[in-house]
Amino acid sequence: MQTVELKVEMVGIHEKRLRKCLSKIKGIEKVEVDASSQRVGVTGYAHKNKILKALKRGGFKAEFWSAQNEILLNAYGSLRIHNFNFF
Repeated sequence: MQTVELKVEMVGIHEKRLRKCLSKIKGIEKVEVDASSQRVGVTGYAHKNKILKALKRGGFKAEFWSAQNEILLNAYGSLRIHNFNFF
């Protein structure tokens, strides 16, 4: 059993649609979605290329999670943006 981590663009995408797309693949045991970091973890016996291909067929912009994604996430997380109400 292996865990595959993917970066999936989550802008305007519902988690339910993502899970439905992945549920069609045999061998997937668990799907973990973190929408804030756009990270999806898939655990099971399915081959990682098959998972990526299914997501792309479903209309998702997806790629394998890399160290560069982790660096960008940490850099973005360290920035603090304050919301001000003027009205």
